[in-house]
Amino acid sequence: MNEKLAADTAMGAVTLLVGDLDAMTRYYRDVVTLEVLTAEGDTVTLGRAGRPIVILRHDPRLRHAPAGSAGLFHTAILFESRAALAAALYSVARHAPQTFTGSADHLVSQAFYFTDPEGNGIELYWDRARTAWSWTHGQVEMATLYLDPNAFLSEHLTEQAAAGSTAGDAASVGHVHLSVGDVATARAFYVDTLGFDATASMGNQALFVSAGRYHHHMAMNVWNSRGAGPRMPALGLGRVELALPDGDAIGELGERLSHHGIATANDGRTVTFADPWNNELVAHLA
Repeated sequence: MNEKLAADTAMGAVTLLVGDLDAMTRYYRDVVTLEVLTAEGDTVTLGRAGRPIVILRHDPRLRHAPAGSAGLFHTAILFESRAALAAALYSVARHAPQTFTGSADHLVSQAFYFTDPEGNGIELYWDRARTAWSWTHGQVEMATLYLDPNAFLSEHLTEQAAAGSTAGDAASVGHVHLSVGDVATARAFYVDTLGFDATASMGNQALFVSAGRYHHHMAMNVWNSRGAGPRMPALGLGRVELALPDGDAIGELGERLSHHGIATANDGRTVTFADPWNNELVAHLA
């Protein structure tokens, strides 16, 4: 049995359960610069160049989770050029500067952080070329260095980008970062069971995992949630999608999860399951 996820696994859309669908749609459309791809009843799908990135699903019955709960730390949206990233950063600075929470150069990437109107974390980032990443004994070198957002805008924001001409440029979910109760349990599930490779770790604080030697497709930390148990229904994370390359990869994942005693819903095209904190994941064909 194959113990690893396919090397060309990628992340799919992230579903958020929201209390105010109109306000959240405006934020991701007008501020983050995603496009509305579909709007049907209680669900709005936003993305770039036809690719879904964030799915907003209205659920007025739900309330925010208590502080310290497991769930979403941030959804990280990967832009293909620094000009497109600068345009999105400029849009946030113009329309919702109060939602900016920080920025960093991580050596492999340049990133800017925000919190949406319902408290969900967002990272907007651009990757350096893989040839510029440094690996040692299977671990990728990442850091958190100061990144001046104004200097980034000065260097990379073009007149065309500021006018919105990059809005149609492709972007995708590059990675998803979760708040979990403990790192050892996260490693046992996401590496030993699900089949990601561990690419970096911060002791018992955080773990970074990927397929195909990406710096990380997912991460789990305990910074706000150490000791958290399984999630109860709440606003915030609805589900995380994994995009697998073919039916064989879907089948192998289903077999691996079953072998490890993980309950799944498997129709041959998608495999739906939950992690130890009741975060829902669904794997489907890319």
